[in-house]
Amino acid sequence: MDARAKLFGHPVHQMLIVFPLGLLATSFFFDIAFLITRRTDLEIVAYWMIFTGVITGLLAAVFGLIDWLAIPRNTRAKAIGVWHGLGNVVVTLLFAVSWFTRYGSPAAPIPTAYYLSGVAFVIALLTGWLGGELVDRLSVGVDEGAHLDAPNSLSGRPASETSRTHSIGT
Repeated sequence: MDARAKLFGHPVHQMLIVFPLGLLATSFFFDIAFLITRRTDLEIVAYWMIFTGVITGLLAAVFGLIDWLAIPRNTRAKAIGVWHGLGNVVVTLLFAVSWFTRYGSPAAPIPTAYYLSGVAFVIALLTGWLGGELVDRLSVGVDEGAHLDAPNSLSGRPASETSRTHSIGT
């Protein structure tokens, strides 16, 4: 199933999701590093990573919703998309609350901030897997007819077209 929201022939949601996923997950590891080293600069970095991760997560969610609305009803993909989307809303909310608890003192957050980030991190592992299931197993956001010799997405030609005008290694 082809994605609805595209930029230069590629799904926008899949391009954007790397930012919140990477930023939020890495903020959790910065929290762990702070707890080990007690270097306050690590907490300040985690604070801003969470802020940026939540903002980019909200942006990615808009494009994910656009793609989800195009999935046919009564399919496994539609159901998995619901769990993926709702789970990521929970992840974003938990990280947002973690950020808010740090707001007054980003270099010395209360323990609740760590618990919220930890729970959100674990849920994000599951929702990330669900996103992978949608793309890799159910082909959501994949051009119909995609194959190893498909033409460039900027060519305007369908992915199903075969072009063997080049030879590799000869």
